[in-house]
Amino acid sequence: MNPSILWLAAALFVWGIGEGMFFYFQPIYLAQLGANPVQIGAILGGAGFAMMLAHIPAGALTDKIGARPLLRAAWLFGLVAAWLMAAAPTLPLFVGGLLLYGFTAFVAAPLNAYVTAARGNWSIGRALTLVSATFNLGIFIGPLLGGYLGDTYGLRTVYLSAAAIFVLSTVFIFLLEAQPVQAHNPADPPGNLLKNPAYLRYLAFGFFALLAMYLPQPFSSKYLQEIRGLTLAQIGLLGSIGGLGNTALNYLLGHIPNPRIGFILGQITVALYALILWQFSALPLLLLAYFIFGGSRAARTLYMAQIRPLVHPSQLGLAYGMAETTGSLVMVIAPLLLGFLYQWKPVSIYPVSLVAVFLGVALTLALSPSPPKETP
Repeated sequence: MNPSILWLAAALFVWGIGEGMFFYFQPIYLAQLGANPVQIGAILGGAGFAMMLAHIPAGALTDKIGARPLLRAAWLFGLVAAWLMAAAPTLPLFVGGLLLYGFTAFVAAPLNAYVTAARGNWSIGRALTLVSATFNLGIFIGPLLGGYLGDTYGLRTVYLSAAAIFVLSTVFIFLLEAQPVQAHNPADPPGNLLKNPAYLRYLAFGFFALLAMYLPQPFSSKYLQEIRGLTLAQIGLLGSIGGLGNTALNYLLGHIPNPRIGFILGQITVALYALILWQFSALPLLLLAYFIFGGSRAARTLYMAQIRPLVHPSQLGLAYGMAETTGSLVMVIAPLLLGFLYQWKPVSIYPVSLVAVFLGVALTLALSPSPPKETP
């Protein structure tokens, strides 16, 4: 295995611990700072918009200068954003830090491109899901720490602790070796991605599938606290089980030779998650729901893993960037919709999500290409 993959995995594992400490508590902390459900939806949507802005430029830049400089930049921006959120005493300042943190999502395209280049003999799906699994293993640990610190010392302490943890992750990311930049023959340049019908069709159906999988997530912690009566520690436990499910399902679905099948199975796990939160309140069933919801992260990774056969290698960074922009547009639209749904009737987000996920599965079966299988 390439040693850089190990350093990257270590950086993602540590970052996952830090992000997991506060990720599930964002709507709760925003409410503590004075935001109502519609404002929370708008703020989370704004963070999604910040995520969307930089994916395409980052992907194009990855194709020109390589992924490592952009990985370093993303980690440094994320570190600054975390300290801003931790230090912010008021809602406007916290939102500023949150928007900057959202902007660092531009790391996705160079991260996927780096792993693709450094994977050695592994399949793209296996390499991407393994690296994602290390991040999600950190997400398993983080919510337990965050829930305990939040109940004991308050949620601001959670953000301070996470920002301190991010320092170690940033050290690891600076240990990565550069990977070669893919080039194309000037006499035979690749076609314009915007004129690649297979790729554009893939983005179009993927937008709805990713939107459906994201719908049941953003307001669930708020729903569980306000409607189901769970404590921060219990919500943290659910988040940790979700991280464990992310790790397990990334590993299992990533070993399926055809990533299209894993993508469909991941969507089905989200449907089961929405069904359980809609109909049940017993903690053991909620733990099961959060474990199987790990399929959503695996599905998103496997969605990206299907892109490589559709584009020229020298366009891979840009192709990943455009796909990540599509995914970030989901994070702009979904929280706004959910804010209104939650204010109208909190439980309504789950039946709506359930219908949307099944429509996404139908679109996947009808429109998703079946790329050639890779040999692991």
